[in-house]
Amino acid sequence: MRTAICPGSFDPITLGHLNIIRRASKIFDQVVVCIMKNSSKTAPMFTIEERTDMVRRACVRYENVRVESSDILLAEYARRFENPVIVKGLRAASDFEYEFQMDLINKNINPSLETMFLTASGKYTFLSSSVVREMAKYGADLTGLVPSELISEIEQKAKQWGKNNG
Repeated sequence: MRTAICPGSFDPITLGHLNIIRRASKIFDQVVVCIMKNSSKTAPMFTIEERTDMVRRACVRYENVRVESSDILLAEYARRFENPVIVKGLRAASDFEYEFQMDLINKNINPSLETMFLTASGKYTFLSSSVVREMAKYGADLTGLVPSELISEIEQKAKQWGKNNG
């Protein structure tokens, strides 16, 4: 069985993330969406538990997708699976440079680990969790950016988060 691991901070999950997850679910037998702690990002909007819950709800329609969280290195986390493949979405050339570097680091730690890059669908090339957080902080409409079932939750959280992260 081939397992894809779609790692990320998902703070919050966007329709761009879901596009990559959906496409990976058609290619692989099993997809594990892994909510990771990103030590380079400060002051996340949502806790890991909240993000895990939101991603689970957003992915419930995909039968071969499950959601986990981890606070260890991705290359170490991947050792839990037989023949895993990391699946990363790319929006621009700058994404490729960063993700290529991460792939080399992951292979240094776990030489059997492969990475597959999926290019973002055109309508999501501008979309990131940071953009969503910023838009939500100022009360902008999030329709078409995040799963509709999560919009009010993201808007409510953004009001409080915006006060604390000025």
